[in-house]
Amino acid sequence: MSAAPGGAPLALDGRPIDGGLYLRVDHWAQQLPGPVQHLVAWFSAYGLGLLAVLMLVAWWRARRTDGVVMARVLAAPFAVVLAFAADTALKSVLREPRPCRVLDAGRTLETCPGVGDWSLPSNHTVIVFAGAAVLWHADRRLGALAGLLAVAMGLSRVLVGVHYPHDVLLGALVGTAAGYLLGLLARSGAPLVERARAGRLRPWLAAA
Repeated sequence: MSAAPGGAPLALDGRPIDGGLYLRVDHWAQQLPGPVQHLVAWFSAYGLGLLAVLMLVAWWRARRTDGVVMARVLAAPFAVVLAFAADTALKSVLREPRPCRVLDAGRTLETCPGVGDWSLPSNHTVIVFAGAAVLWHADRRLGALAGLLAVAMGLSRVLVGVHYPHDVLLGALVGTAAGYLLGLLARSGAPLVERARAGRLRPWLAAA
C-alpha cells in the first residue's frame, strides 16, 4: 500500500503501470508548437461541448424516425450521467493520484488538479465514450463521429498531462459499457415516445 501526498493510503499507485509511457508522452507534448499546445488544451477542456452538439443533431434527425431511435437518442444524456456516477464511485475506491502530482512531469499543458482529485478513471473519457455508445445504437453515422471524438478526447487527456494512459483505457471501457447497455434498454421506451408524440410534446419529438 503506497501513500498519497499528505500521508493518506492509496488503493492504487499508477506509476508502475505506465508511468514511463506517461512521461514520454508528456515530454513529446511539451515539444509541440505553442498554437498546437493551446489547441490541444482547449479541446481537452471544452471538447465535451462537441458531444452535446452531436446529441442535439441526433435528436433533430430522430424526429423523422421511429420511436425506438428517438428513445435511444433521449437516453444519451442519462447514459452520460450513469457513466459519470460509475466513474465517481470507482475514483473514490481506487484513489489513484494524478500523474502530474507524483511524477516529474514538468510543465503540463493543463493545470494539474489538486490533491484528492483522483485520476482513475478519466471523467472526460467516460462521458464521451458513454454518449458515443448510445448514439451508435441510434444513428451509425453520428455514433461513428462521436466515437472519433471520444478517442481524441481520451488521447488529449494524456497529452495535457492530467491522466495516465490506463486512466483513459478504463474510462473508455466504463463509458462504453454504460452507454451500450442503456442504449439496448432504451428500446423499451419506444411506446412512451409514441404516446408522447400524440400529445403536446409532438413538436419536440416528431417532425411536422
